[in-house]
Amino acid sequence: MFRRRLRLSAVAGACLVVAASAATLGAPAEAEAAPADEPAVQVTIDSFGPTAPKPGQQVVIKGRVTNTSSVTFEEPQALACIDRTRLASTAALDAISTEQNIPMSDRDSCRNLANDEQTFQPFEQPLAPKETVEFTLTVPWKEWRINDQTGVYVVGVAFRGQPPNSSRIMAGRARTLMPVLGKEPLTRPVNTALVVPLRHRPTQLGGKNFANESLATSLAPTGSLGRLLALGRQHLVTWLVDPAMLDEIRQLAKGYVVVGENGQTTTGTGQSVATNWLREFDAGRTRGNQVVLLPYGDPDVASLLDSGDPLKKLVGRARTKTERSGGELAPGFTNGLSLEGGAAAGRYLGAASVGFAGATPDDLNLVSSSSWSPATRPVLTTSPVYDVLTPEGPDQAVRTVIANSSLTTGGPDPETAESPLQVRQRFAAVTALIAAGGKGTASVVVAPPRGWDSDGRATAALAGSLSLPWIKATDVAGVVAANPRPLTTRAPVAGKTNGVLTETQLDSIRQLDDATTTMQDLLVDGNALPEVMTQALLRSTSSGWNGYAEEARHFTAIELGSANQQLGKVHLVNASVDRGLRKEIKVNLAGSKGTFPLTITNGTDWSVRVGIVVSSANRSDLKIKPLQTAVLGPGQKWTPRITASAEQNGLIRANAQVTNADGRPVGKPQELLIQASQYGSVGWILVGAACALLFGTSFVRIYRRVRTERRNTAAATTGATADTTDADGADTSDPAHDRPEANGVPEAPDASLKEGVGSKDG
Repeated sequence: MFRRRLRLSAVAGACLVVAASAATLGAPAEAEAAPADEPAVQVTIDSFGPTAPKPGQQVVIKGRVTNTSSVTFEEPQALACIDRTRLASTAALDAISTEQNIPMSDRDSCRNLANDEQTFQPFEQPLAPKETVEFTLTVPWKEWRINDQTGVYVVGVAFRGQPPNSSRIMAGRARTLMPVLGKEPLTRPVNTALVVPLRHRPTQLGGKNFANESLATSLAPTGSLGRLLALGRQHLVTWLVDPAMLDEIRQLAKGYVVVGENGQTTTGTGQSVATNWLREFDAGRTRGNQVVLLPYGDPDVASLLDSGDPLKKLVGRARTKTERSGGELAPGFTNGLSLEGGAAAGRYLGAASVGFAGATPDDLNLVSSSSWSPATRPVLTTSPVYDVLTPEGPDQAVRTVIANSSLTTGGPDPETAESPLQVRQRFAAVTALIAAGGKGTASVVVAPPRGWDSDGRATAALAGSLSLPWIKATDVAGVVAANPRPLTTRAPVAGKTNGVLTETQLDSIRQLDDATTTMQDLLVDGNALPEVMTQALLRSTSSGWNGYAEEARHFTAIELGSANQQLGKVHLVNASVDRGLRKEIKVNLAGSKGTFPLTITNGTDWSVRVGIVVSSANRSDLKIKPLQTAVLGPGQKWTPRITASAEQNGLIRANAQVTNADGRPVGKPQELLIQASQYGSVGWILVGAACALLFGTSFVRIYRRVRTERRNTAAATTGATADTTDADGADTSDPAHDRPEANGVPEAPDASLKEGVGSKDG
């Protein structure tokens, strides 16, 4: 027994060994050879100066190194580096390799500078995990070892150190662009218009009610809108503004409350901040900063146009709303449109740029050059004003200002591309090449893309670059005036859909649009529709909802509930209410055709035109005569009589629906219970037969009675003629003879008619 158990154990052990070997042999080769993550640090360049050095000037680079790995680096060191390839065109800048697929230790495009002690900095202590150290590197001009021509170079800072059980490696690097102003002067100035976007996702739910404090927080001096507005104090800029946001800020300044998820409200805290922001905005306009007003609510043009009717009409309504209200919000404003990415395709640009009330040739159509592929991108080194061909739109060409997206690309390392320093260096590099690349005045427009600068710091770096010696700050209007002869280019090509709103969000917008349209058509004067309802609808289409789906759902749900509440004030009066719920209205329909009353009341503050439509829910034989609509003033009622007919008896379930003048349903339908009590064809035959029998019997009886009377009269007359005297000879023909005495015995029954009308048989 013991030997048997021993053999079984040996066999089991052998099986385990074979299984383990099979598992090992069957493992993927890459898993076996997968190296451990290489230790890395994060290098950050915080300052670089001067922005564009001249030959002979030294450059000072300051920054930080943070150990993001789990190991300690011995003998840590920061070194300046340079790629000595001179870049002389904007296309060359765009072609700089990011080296993302090359291990950090193998990246050698930026050669380390180690000949001068100022160009590298050893750290006194090993760099432990999560530890941060600062560095300052001063690079004398000769250490760059480059020529004196104008151009752009990729420079940076590398980190070297020795991780455990390894030799020294480069574990981190940060690069930037260094424009160099050669000994020969630049050949032309660059008119530069900086577009500063002032927009925020909607937060106003209606009146004094706001969803949150995010707008007020952004308006503070340290908020993104506060920082962006402050740029207009020292620089000439063009503000790109959503007028719906201006409306919201004006309400904040008047006072507001924040509505919580439970419906409770708290007093808003941003009243003074909003007041100060508006004051600064007005002062900036006075200083000459151009104001370009976006379509009201900053709508997602691509989503709305792709959705077709009825949502595509909201684009024109948003533009008309801006055109009509802009003068009050910002006198001297420019009606504008801003598109980027796939939303700048010809079918969007053509449809959104024209076809609305108030459209003029002076309207600004602003498009980012990033909408085109690099191979088809228009040349922007001379003029950004183009006639963009849009054969699929109402017009064959649209006058467009193309913003140079290269000016805001940053880089060259993607992970730090949006930092203020990188944005400043890219802007300086591109404009310096434009200034050195031709004769005559060049013009460029800089427009930060949507979502690019969350805190406003990068845009502030762009504004600071307007003081560079070859830059001449202007506004977009100045750029357009300086380029009266637009160039021509084709519209960018885009995919099938290019919007940012989800299908769920679009469905909610459709419901809100339907309720708003129904309300407007209900009013006798459609222009009397409360402006807040139109504003709410346009705000629901905002591109600012991108990334805030839950806030968008909450906003649209509240606005839809508010619109339905107004529609619900025009309804059928129903006296039958059970536990707060309206019960069905019961009516009787006697005969094949009859009428019954229904009453509509108008609980709104406006005159409305209403009608009623009654339809059967369970039978097809109910016929309702159409009614004309009626006008009801505020608080008035209308009680028309509904003419109905049914071919059969029984209970008919029907719905009574209040409608507007166009026949659109207003509110929810009211259930009716119609009791039809009438005779069918067989019933009418029976009734006719019964009537014939009744009248026929009566006729026969009357005929018999008349004949009997005639016979009795003839007999009585014969008797009287034969003997008119009594035994004494008295004359018995006196009419008063044989009359009954007063209170005497009545005449015998035979003296009266036994049959006739009014008898129990008659």
